[in-house]
Amino acid sequence: MPIIVDEVVISVEVGNREAGGDAGAPPPAGQEKQALVEECVARVLEILRDREEP
Repeated sequence: MPIIVDEVVISVEVGNREAGGDAGAPPPAGQEKQALVEECVARVLEILRDREEP
């Protein structure tokens, strides 16, 4: 029985100091942060689509 995923939820933490992120950079402003998240989601979805192609 095939499994169909209708929705993928991805969360991203930007500037994680514990994981070696850039500790000196200030957090992005609201619109900049939203644009960064949208770009990350777009790239992840593109990678997933590439994996599905034969």
